[in-house]
Amino acid sequence: MLSDVRGNGRLSVVVPCYNEQAVIATTHRRLVDVLAGLPAPDWEVLYVDDGSRDATLTLLRDIQARDPRVRVLSLSRNFGHQIAVSAGLEAAAGAAVVLIDADLQDPPELIPDMLARWRDGADVVYGERAARAGETRFKRLTASLFYRLINRISATPIPIDTGDFRLMDRRVVDAVLAMPERDRFLRGMVAWTGFRQEPIRYQRAARSAGESKYPLGRMLRFAADGLLSFSLVPLRLAVYMGLAASALALLGIVYALAMRLFTDIWVPGWTLLFIAVLFLGGVQLLALGVIGEYLGRVYWEVKRRPLYLVKERLGFDAPPEDKTA
Repeated sequence: MLSDVRGNGRLSVVVPCYNEQAVIATTHRRLVDVLAGLPAPDWEVLYVDDGSRDATLTLLRDIQARDPRVRVLSLSRNFGHQIAVSAGLEAAAGAAVVLIDADLQDPPELIPDMLARWRDGADVVYGERAARAGETRFKRLTASLFYRLINRISATPIPIDTGDFRLMDRRVVDAVLAMPERDRFLRGMVAWTGFRQEPIRYQRAARSAGESKYPLGRMLRFAADGLLSFSLVPLRLAVYMGLAASALALLGIVYALAMRLFTDIWVPGWTLLFIAVLFLGGVQLLALGVIGEYLGRVYWEVKRRPLYLVKERLGFDAPPEDKTA
């Protein structure tokens, strides 16, 4: 039975952290309360400090010193949420890996249900947000539009109203780690792997403390990563706009010739020419910008720099064990 094979596997919980000093102690307490109640006692919590500027790393050091089931990976600087999650996936040792943010908007209490579905054969169990407390109407609207847009233009269906909160089987984790791209959109990469993926609906809570790590500018960059990494439609759209501009220019030429040859009305002027030049120039610049965005991503890929650098590793020498046993 598949459940028998998976029943004895270690569970790894990967928690990316960036400036989470206000909430990290509460996060760890809730995680341990949930994990301690699991039927399989073999688990680990892997915190990835993504170059925090507050006391997050100091608090994580204290947590790890008290509990050897905790491991801490400290990156040399802030590389971004998706890179931090990738670092955690690479360091995780579990047969199943749960991704959860440190802000407690995604409830750790769902982990047992995710684990049960994994033991029943699901390779990915992802959280599907039935409600999004604490978020502005603008953020909810733009998130909804983004997922619907990317599913219209991408060949890889990505579940709507989801984040990175999910459980993944080891073979899915290995498949994601085999993808070397730098501009990482993990929820799309996981969807691309296929396998058996199931949703689990939940009410997303507001942040218990701290502030969002995704302001508008970072949200736009993240959306661009998703759109450009999983679709060539923007390039094709540039071609279509070029064709449309050429067609309009052709109509303008026909109109100008007809006015010159078949009527006595001819007012030499620069207005039409000025508008035409601006329109065609704008379309050309837009098309070059789209092409340049793709080309820039190729440029970063061919450099082959490492995704991240590790400054400190805690708890990786000894295997996890229950200190209270």
